[in-house]
Amino acid sequence: MTPPPLPRTTPESQGIPSAAVNAFVTRLEQTVDHIHSFMLLRHGAVIAEGWWHPYRRETPHLLFSLSKSFTSSAVGLAIAEGRLSLDDPLLKFFPTRAPRKPSPNLEAMQVRHLLSMSTGHDQDTTLPIMFKRDPVKAFLSMPVEHAPGTHFVYNSGASFVLSALVQQLTGQTLLEYLTPRLLDPLGIQGAAWESHPDGTNFGGWGLSLRTEDIARFGQLYLQNGQWQGEQILPAEWIAQASSKQVSNGTEANSDWAAGYGFHFWRCVPSAVYRGDGAFGQYCVIMPEQDAVLAMTGGVAEMQPPLRLFWEQVLPAMASAPLPPDPPAAAALAHRLHGLALTPPHGEAASPLASALSARPYLFEPNAETLHSLSFDFTQNTLRVRLLGGGKRRGTHTLRFGHAAWVEGIFPLVAEQPRHVAASGTWASADTFRLTLCQFETPFIVTLDFTFAADQVTLATRFNVNFGPTELPPLVGRC
Repeated sequence: MTPPPLPRTTPESQGIPSAAVNAFVTRLEQTVDHIHSFMLLRHGAVIAEGWWHPYRRETPHLLFSLSKSFTSSAVGLAIAEGRLSLDDPLLKFFPTRAPRKPSPNLEAMQVRHLLSMSTGHDQDTTLPIMFKRDPVKAFLSMPVEHAPGTHFVYNSGASFVLSALVQQLTGQTLLEYLTPRLLDPLGIQGAAWESHPDGTNFGGWGLSLRTEDIARFGQLYLQNGQWQGEQILPAEWIAQASSKQVSNGTEANSDWAAGYGFHFWRCVPSAVYRGDGAFGQYCVIMPEQDAVLAMTGGVAEMQPPLRLFWEQVLPAMASAPLPPDPPAAAALAHRLHGLALTPPHGEAASPLASALSARPYLFEPNAETLHSLSFDFTQNTLRVRLLGGGKRRGTHTLRFGHAAWVEGIFPLVAEQPRHVAASGTWASADTFRLTLCQFETPFIVTLDFTFAADQVTLATRFNVNFGPTELPPLVGRC
């Protein structure tokens, strides 16, 4: 059964000027690439929301490290059920996976230290452990250079271990454990969480939810764990998770140096806290203003969207309803209705197009496992054959639009087949540019196919990426 939507109302009725929200959205569009969605709640009601097409309200979005705040909530629920405590030593739960002679710092590491990113490790443990068959055992074998609780380092490996801990204590993955206890009561449906090959949800990343789901989660924390008269999370847990547990920097006016809780960040406005994830996934909770902001995106720098909100909207929040402002409300509604990522502009045709259609190009072995490709420019289609394993292997056909997005499923430059919106244009007479918006993720991929004689050179660029944003070019030959 579809859950009832959150109530909707006007900004002015909840003490926020429509003009302030409009200014925020305008500045986002002018200065930030790319916000994909936002939803602003005040006093429990949605007062403004928008999705930049082809992103849309019913589509989940990969949350990256915003997943950590849900992992933290699972730990809070397990504590409330008496399965563990914050002061429990980690080795208590994994005695058979511990080193033969644990160091004093490892022996001192407690559950609270994993939650507050103060395990004592000098660097993030994620990469050293995640490619191991037993990541928990690998985590416990890592050197612990500092006394736990004394040194902050952002450590997604700690979040994975918390996920493994919940799974060991409950016999369920994080997602299975959270579904009846948190997701179902909030009306969150269709959640998915990526997992390690050993079956453990990643914990620190990998959760996909809709924007309204993020908003519901934030509203639960704003309401001290209550939802429709039921105490979903203990209020004591909310207070602990959202409080500063450890210092995480000294940089003034940085929302990444204002203190860290239990998988939640403190913000520059002193009463505000948030969960967030790479490339612009935010759940911002504002207790003094009784407000929540949910956003998804594909941004290279995460501070600017928050700073714009602190400047444009937060100071404009009044303590009482404001008089209606029909012109400002109409202007905001018009802007929100027309939000869209603009397809790339360029020529619809090239003199070379007819000669290139149906011509097959073969590639030497490469990291993308691309074996061959061919275009049909009369039908606006690209066909590729991929080697390797899993669902990527085989022949895949993609349709694309010109000055418009055409949706499909495509696995090129992705770990698995992804829903994409595709648009193509001729950047020059010999270069066809294909843009793929992977609209369930932050990623927008630009593929430039440059044709010369009997070969094509494929250049790949990402809007954002954890590694290089450009891949080495691939050359295919007829």
